[in-house]
Amino acid sequence: MEVKKLFIVVGLLSSMAVVAQQSPAQLEKARKKAERKEKINQLIKQEEEGALIYNKQGAFGFKFNTDGWGMFYERGKYKTINKTSLWWIELGEHKHPKEEKVPTISASGGFLIVSSYIYGKRNNFYNLKLGFGEQRLIGGKGNKNGVAVSAIYGGGLTAGMLKPYYIEIQDPTTNRQEQIKYDNNDNLFLDPNIILGRGGLTKGFGEMKFVPGAHVRTALRFDYGRYNEVLSALEVGLNAEYYSQKMPILLLNPEKSFFFNAYVALTFGKRK
Repeated sequence: MEVKKLFIVVGLLSSMAVVAQQSPAQLEKARKKAERKEKINQLIKQEEEGALIYNKQGAFGFKFNTDGWGMFYERGKYKTINKTSLWWIELGEHKHPKEEKVPTISASGGFLIVSSYIYGKRNNFYNLKLGFGEQRLIGGKGNKNGVAVSAIYGGGLTAGMLKPYYIEIQDPTTNRQEQIKYDNNDNLFLDPNIILGRGGLTKGFGEMKFVPGAHVRTALRFDYGRYNEVLSALEVGLNAEYYSQKMPILLLNPEKSFFFNAYVALTFGKRK
């Protein structure tokens, strides 16, 4: 028993001697290493319990809006276990709720051509958004097969883009087919008897007009990805935009500068 006690005392004295021989810099390095190890162990434990633990994330998605569509790319940086800072860029289109496609059939070179157009549509209204915000975790997954629920909110700048909408007509004066856009009191543009269909898809992009604006967004995101490094989510939210002038989309209807919609988005991405 005395021999055993002697070995314990010798061991303690040896450890104390090693510590005593270490410089302050070495001791500080060892302390920081131990703190990092403890932090990593805590993060692993939190992830096993369903928390979303990562450094940054990147995602893209497609929106189905009540007044159009949108597609976006998003970047996020982890701040705390409950908070992630976000920025996003989005391209979309607003459509007037009264837009209606009109089918047409015309003959050309002995062939029947089936087409369609939107009666009275003056402009395609696209929007490009740059936004900044925050994602706040409301409920963790509980386990890796669960669903994490987060609130997203933020806003930023918007560039409204008005592209003239062209239609193809049979000019009653010249009897020639030509593509025209609305030009103030243009009776040809609104005469359904001479309209053959819509103009070319790329027609009008060189005449696009930009209108500055701003937007805000709020949403709930349901992340059902099986693993924390994979982002697979369904998002439901609200979006509001205001522009510096009224946006003419459909003739014979009031123009407005404020747009409000609801949306559902499918989001996919990765975390690191």
